[in-house]
Amino acid sequence: MGPTSETYGVVNSESVAELSMRFQRIISEYFAKQMAESSLTDLNSGSHLGNAFIELTAKMMANPAKLAENQLALWQDYLNLWTASSSRMMGGESPVDIQPEPEDRRFGHESWNENDVFNFIKQSYLLTANWLTSVVGDVEGMDDKTARKVNFYTRQFVNALSPSNFIATNPEVISETFETGGENLVNGIENLLDDLEQSKGQLRITMSDEASFKLGENIATTPGKVVYRNDLVELIQYAPTTKKVFKTPLLIITPWINKYYILDLRPQNSLIKWATDQGHTVFVTSWVNPDESFAGKTFDDYMQEGILDSLTAINKATGEVDCNAIGYCIGGTLLAATLAYMAAVKDTRIKSATFLSTLVDFADPGDLGVFIDKEQLDDLDEMMFERGYLDGTEMASTFNMMRDNDLIWSFVVNNYMLGKAPFPFDLLYWNSDSTRMPAAMHSFYLRKMYLENKLVEPGGIELSGVPIDLRQIKIPIYMLSTRDDHIAPWKSTYKATALYSGPLRFVLAGSGHIAGVVNPPAKEKYGYWTNSKTPKNPDTWLKSAKQTKGSWWPDWADWIKKQAGKKDVAPRKPGTGKLKALEDAPGSYVRVR
Repeated sequence: MGPTSETYGVVNSESVAELSMRFQRIISEYFAKQMAESSLTDLNSGSHLGNAFIELTAKMMANPAKLAENQLALWQDYLNLWTASSSRMMGGESPVDIQPEPEDRRFGHESWNENDVFNFIKQSYLLTANWLTSVVGDVEGMDDKTARKVNFYTRQFVNALSPSNFIATNPEVISETFETGGENLVNGIENLLDDLEQSKGQLRITMSDEASFKLGENIATTPGKVVYRNDLVELIQYAPTTKKVFKTPLLIITPWINKYYILDLRPQNSLIKWATDQGHTVFVTSWVNPDESFAGKTFDDYMQEGILDSLTAINKATGEVDCNAIGYCIGGTLLAATLAYMAAVKDTRIKSATFLSTLVDFADPGDLGVFIDKEQLDDLDEMMFERGYLDGTEMASTFNMMRDNDLIWSFVVNNYMLGKAPFPFDLLYWNSDSTRMPAAMHSFYLRKMYLENKLVEPGGIELSGVPIDLRQIKIPIYMLSTRDDHIAPWKSTYKATALYSGPLRFVLAGSGHIAGVVNPPAKEKYGYWTNSKTPKNPDTWLKSAKQTKGSWWPDWADWIKKQAGKKDVAPRKPGTGKLKALEDAPGSYVRVR
């Protein structure tokens, strides 16, 4: 006997009617807005993507024998699966057991394995998905960019069709619907409409309970002061926590694609607090969230106003000319370019550099390369220069697509099908706090680095009229990459070991672009690999590397001590030097959403 209203409750019909009217209004506005803006924002539709799949089809049809062989193999696999599933349903053994990858969390509910019907649905989907991605990936004769594009979007298509994404084929959703009398679906519609309203029709999926976080109160809480501000950056100096500090201060150059506080989420996982607790006088860049008035700001400006002006400010604040620097992601790319510029103009203020998940050789940027070609950048430039900036939500959508099962579909299921509120998760709160990109800067960055890969060429890029060469960087360098990085693939970041001319230590951490970097020692997670040699081939490096459990932070701490001078300086309180405190950390720029 099925569930009854007495057992599970009933859905309030008035609530449904009210939601339906609200749904119709918002959806109408949403699609009207999408149609009006599609020519500007849908960069991978039409010819850009269609031509890639036309080429794929032509290459597949050029080898009909292989196509037929693949189809026969698929039908044989289906037959084997059907036979095995029938045997299981009759109480026999099942010799076929197609399971997802260990990191795939879509099929975690017990019914996917214990229920014969859902087990068959799961396995038939995985069989088809694996077959399709394999067939597309094995097509010969396409250039690398086209092959990567069709592989990426095939994966997007396959993931979107997962049975876990549909109410009728997700056992957890079905169970929840029976148990709540459908209230989960009503709540899901409510969540969907709220997201559409709050994101003004662009469907920005809520990933975290944003009301649970407040900057400066329970996130980005390390005590400090803004001691310098210009058009592009606020410089935050953090309050000392040790009786003595190292002589040489530390400047952290953060990415401006997101907010700086990824390195200061909570006290227990804050790299900023941890570095301060080691005795460093820590300064951090908090970048402005630019609007259309910043359209003309260039990569040069980010160097001059971001790094070079910060170095001058640090000298005024501490009396020290020398500084150690950390650059994270695009902040590291800017740091590398700046160091090459400083080498050319004989500026020696930065004594060592630490690069965290940083690309300087863009020959193989991973899945991000799918979005980079001349045609797409021409369209992007047209959109950016009309607005004056690239909207942060568009950049965030690109990054989310690269991990669509974790950052899109899992929230569709949780928020809209199960009707649950998202969990208050600091990392996902930060992930949703995106920033805009000035048009001139971002166009230069994408074209000169991603498209043309000019940064690795001696003189390939000029900054402030000066040709730069990464090979002229001769200071000590610590490079940290992460093994599962989908934004800065570690084998691509490793190429920089052949460019820099000074002493270099390359370290590979476990996990990805964020979790591998923000990995405090107390967690004892992931581990890292080290090798005193840096052979040309990254696989050769890894093969002979030593693995160590836990966080890479202590390894870096031992390295940076040698660059930081004696730890015998009185603590430097922000605002007591020649630079007065302007306001408490986290400052004003970070609060602009």
